[in-house]
Parts: sequence; C-alpha cells; structure tokens
Amino acid sequence: MLARLSEEAFDDEDWVFEIKWDGYRAVADLSNKQPLFYSRNGISFLSKFDKVVDDFSHQKYKMILDGEIVAYDEHGKPSFQLLQQIGDNPDLALTYQVFDLLWLNGHSTEELPLIQRKELLKEALIETDIIKYCDHIPEKGIDFFNQMKKMELEGMIAKKADSLYIENSRNSDWLKIKFTNTEEVIICGFTEPRGSREGFGALILGKYIDGELIYSGHTGTGFNNESLNLLHQRLLKLVVKTSPFEKKPKTNMPVTWVKPELVCEIKYSEITNDGIFRHPVFVAIREDKNPEETEGSMIEMNQINEKSKEMKAKTPLKKTEISEKEKEITLNKHKVKLTNQDKIYFPKDDVTKGDVVEYYQSVADYILPHLKNRPLSLNRFPNGIEEQSFYQKDASDNIPDWIKTTQVYSESNDKYIDYIYCNDKATLAYLNNLGCIDLNPWNSSLPDLDHPDFMVLDLDPSKKNSFDHVIETALQVNEVLNSVKIKGYCKTSGSTGIHVYIPMGGKYDFDQVKDFAHILMKHVNEKLPKITTLERSLQKRDDKKIYLDYLQNRTGQTLASVYSIRPKEGASVSMPLEWDEVKPGMKPTDFNIHNALGRIKEKGDLFKPVLGKGIDMMKVLELLQNLE
Repeated sequence: MLARLSEEAFDDEDWVFEIKWDGYRAVADLSNKQPLFYSRNGISFLSKFDKVVDDFSHQKYKMILDGEIVAYDEHGKPSFQLLQQIGDNPDLALTYQVFDLLWLNGHSTEELPLIQRKELLKEALIETDIIKYCDHIPEKGIDFFNQMKKMELEGMIAKKADSLYIENSRNSDWLKIKFTNTEEVIICGFTEPRGSREGFGALILGKYIDGELIYSGHTGTGFNNESLNLLHQRLLKLVVKTSPFEKKPKTNMPVTWVKPELVCEIKYSEITNDGIFRHPVFVAIREDKNPEETEGSMIEMNQINEKSKEMKAKTPLKKTEISEKEKEITLNKHKVKLTNQDKIYFPKDDVTKGDVVEYYQSVADYILPHLKNRPLSLNRFPNGIEEQSFYQKDASDNIPDWIKTTQVYSESNDKYIDYIYCNDKATLAYLNNLGCIDLNPWNSSLPDLDHPDFMVLDLDPSKKNSFDHVIETALQVNEVLNSVKIKGYCKTSGSTGIHVYIPMGGKYDFDQVKDFAHILMKHVNEKLPKITTLERSLQKRDDKKIYLDYLQNRTGQTLASVYSIRPKEGASVSMPLEWDEVKPGMKPTDFNIHNALGRIKEKGDLFKPVLGKGIDMMKVLELLQNLE
C-alpha cells in the first residue's frame, strides 16, 4: 500500500502518525521455511541485506511483514546515500522498521483495521538489535511533525486508524508529509561536459504524466567526481539514437539520449505550471523504483507545486494541451482515462492510438477468453511502432486498484514479478492506452500456472525465407499431427511466422509439454531438412532455414495472442486459419485492423477448441513410436 503526498500536518483523533523513514521499502515473507525479502518492485534483498535476513530466524510466527530498511550515519540519522553503499560498508548500522502485518499463521490480516493489525504485529514480532517495531502516536499530528522537523528527519506518515491494507493502492487513507521537496524522476539523456568537467554536464529529466513521458528539467549539481563517473558509465550502456520524448525539448548543449530506465531522486525548490522542476539537485539513483512509478498527472504535479510554495490551491488549474485530448469512458463499471487518442501509432497506415483501442473493444468478446487469468508481458509502444518501445512485466504501483495482478516468483531474476492479467474490457482499454499494441499472454492460467493449457509450435523464418516456405512447413506440421490423430489449430503470427496450437487441458507440466513439442518438431525437421532447423543458437543456425521453435513451451514464455494487432507496418492481426486456407500466396498482412472484425464475425472463434479438453499425450507418444 502506498501513501499519497499531502500538504501539511494536522490533528485528528481518527488518525495515527509514524516517522517517514528515508530507506528501502521491503516486504518480509516468513510464511515458509525459507524467508523471502524483497522490494516494492520485486527485487530480492536476501543477499544485499543478509544482516536483516539472519535475524528472521528469531521470529516464532509465520508472518508477512511490511516495513522499511533504514541505514544510520555516525549521528544516528537515517541516510539513504549510505544505504545505497551497503556493499562498501558491511558494518553499517541497519534496522528493519516494521510497521504493518499482512498475514499471520495462515490468515490474511489485510482486511483488518490498521490499528488492529499493529496490535497483532506488536504481539507477534520479536524485536532484535536489527528488527524493530515501528510505533506511532495517535491524534497529535502537528506536534509529532514539529518534533520530526527538530530531529531533521524526512517527514511523517499519517494513516487512518481504521484503514484496510489495499495492495498497489495510493489513496488518501495513507498520507506522506515531507519537510523537503523531493521527487523521483527518470533520466532520459545527458549533455556534454563543459570546461574541465568529465563525464557529462547535466542530466535530462522526465516523468510519466498521464501515460506520456514528459520533459521535466535538467540538473548538473549534486555529484562528486566518483558518482558522476560511475553514473556516466551506466548511462553509456543505455544510449539510444532518438529522444524518448514525444516532444523533443530544447537544450543549450548537444544531448546524448538514453533509454528511460534509470530513476533518480532529486531535491528542488518548486515546480513550474508546465511541470518543470526549478533548481533540481541530484540526490541518488533509486534502484528500488521502476520508471512507471513516476506516473502522475499534470494536476498532481501542480498540486505538488502548490505545496512547495506553501499555498492552498483554490483556483481551478488551466487545462493543458494533454488534458484537452483526454476522454474518460466507463467499462465494467470502471472509469478508464484515455489519453492522446489522435496520436499516430502506425505512420504509414494512418492508424491512431484511438483506432487500436476501438479495435480491441470491438473484438473483446473473442479475445478475452484467450487472455483470461493469464499473466501478460506488456510490449509498450507509447509513441507508435517507429519509435522506442520497451517490455514491462512488473505492474507499476500506479495502476488503478481494479486492475487484477498476480505475483509470480522468477528464478532467473530472483524476485517476485507482479503480472497484470486482463479479464475485462476496462483492463483491455487501460493496457491499450499504455501503448500495448499487441497482447502477450502465458500458455498457462490462474490458479494453476505450472500446467499449460496448450502447446505452441512456433515456425520462425529467417529473413531469407519466403512466407510460402512457412506455409509449406505449417502443412508438414499438420501432416505429422494428422498421422498421430491430433487436431492442431493454426494462426498467423501477424508478423513473419505461423503458430500451431494443440490443446493440453492443463494435464501436463511445462517440461513435459516442451519435450513433447521437441519430439514433434524433430519429425517435421526430418521431413523438411532443407528448409527447417532445430538449431537454437543464432550463430550456428543456417540463416536460410525456418527455426522450429519448441522452446516457446517453457514457463513464462509468451506469444502474441490470437486476434492481437502486431506492431508491424500494415497493422496486421494474428488470425486463426482453417487448414484449407493455408496455401501458397497467403500473406500475414491479408488480415489487419481494418478487416479482422468482419472475418471473425463470419468465422466465429476458430481458436475456441484450443482452450478445451487436452490430448492424451501418452497415446500420441505410442503412435509416434509406431511411426518410427
């Protein structure tokens, strides 16, 4: 649960007040034998803060805790900069300040009032030299705030005493009230250094405002030589040719643009009405924050500005050019804000963002069954298919509270990833508005993500293959399937390949399905050795052959959903086919945003059986052995 920025301290008998710690927010999951310890965006803290983790062994109860990791300087004052340098300071004084309890001995506590959760926490938590219960004071917020100011702390948190714990929610039940004006922003580029300075001159800063990356100023102060050089080396690995901003800002010096991936914290004096930070000073890189977490609205930016000037907002804010393009629609009883609907997404086809939203709403009844309860990898094109795109798996903290998410542990990243899944028209429109042109679901669905509902045979051509080669290969796949009495379901990828799906009914795990797909692809390869290959390595693979990709059947792999638009010239759609349509001369662009709906209505959902009863894999394997 997140806190909303508020202007000033207050007294209220229905509220409690806590210290605002300047550290890393961290969840400790002690519900199993092996503890989990991770940040808001799922980064594991197990090794980085092993001193805290070691003290979890003193806890008697199975719990899930919410708190903040805090480092202290020699004066006993919390220091975020020191916390970042934990690797260089193993003897650093640390505490894990625990302020909430989310789960206790098999039962969620999130729907209990805050004050009851804290009473349970105080009873259940065993304090150590490192793990501490974060206490609070009731009612007297103004006195508490003034005391925090004397102690030169960052501020205070105000919480409604009866507030429930709502994950991923930033509502007015929790408020943060700070002494200094600080903000998280995204580094989008850097200017050339002047004089004797090395590395870079200034950082170009941005924030996501209403879903669009907006220029928000630049800073060249707050660095020493070491931090400047270290940051410069990191930025050189993120360099891109084009500006990540839709509206390129004017700068006095040449700019090197970078991928908008690094978040930093700045101090500033105020924010101008057009969202520019005045006198920003670099504080630190925020490894624990995602770029999407800087998401706000121009109204919120102005509200922060009002606070920084210590004024109360009583006059309506002028509409900006962005807000004039906005519209709000209601779907599934949820309000969805749509921005920049006239933005061109497909320049050569004159297809806009609004066209993409409208298409998905028109086919929602057909595509939603294929997305239902499936974690999604978001492939975002906020400025259209010819501009920079990025993949996002982890949901940001700023998503509406009605968007459904599920946490999945990633072994490769050693962290929990908070995946969005799309079960309704409102979520569909929200994702399209983020710039998701295509939708990429898992092969498995909740509640059982370990057993895929279908198998995918992905025919992936090289640049030297024609689409007729792909068609020939698909027909050979169908022959192999027919020989062992399997019905496969074929669709264009919408790009250069063809996908053949086989229903599995959630009866087998990913390794079993992957191995089975490998066996089938071997048979296809034996029939067409001149134009197909099973070689995974691009360096070793013959660049004139179609790759028979069976590895799409691993946990967490995604492909563009059936009926999904693809971010390719022509605005093609991944379209199911009847096998008698798979013949030379057909092209992926035959099915696109303009004609897809008519075809779908005429044919119905040809892919519906993919979600049905699965095949008997053991019987098929016996038939395959007989073929050999």
